[in-house]
Amino acid sequence: MKKLIASLSVIGALAPAIALAADHGAHAGHGAMHAQAAESPLIDGLVKKVDKAGGKLTVSHDALPNGMPAMTMAFKVKDASWLDKVKSGQKIRFASDNINGAMTIVRLELPK
Repeated sequence: MKKLIASLSVIGALAPAIALAADHGAHAGHGAMHAQAAESPLIDGLVKKVDKAGGKLTVSHDALPNGMPAMTMAFKVKDASWLDKVKSGQKIRFASDNINGAMTIVRLELPK
């Protein structure tokens, strides 16, 4: 069941990127995706696991702006140094984007 949910999540995450590329060409779609990530609201999450070797954070998160429902999933991180700043059980706020087919945390805030 987890594999099915993960597969559907990846498909759902890729759909907007495919649509942008089809509508605007590969370069325009790529720029639009990154501009959208910079403007995306920060989402509340709870770190479940820090995988330094894999460069990933497993996060239980609220619904994402791309339509992905609340769930727990692994995200790559844009900046590997972030993995040293968080720990399991810590609340975070983050923005994510689909980069090269992988959901990636592109902004990270640690609540005070």
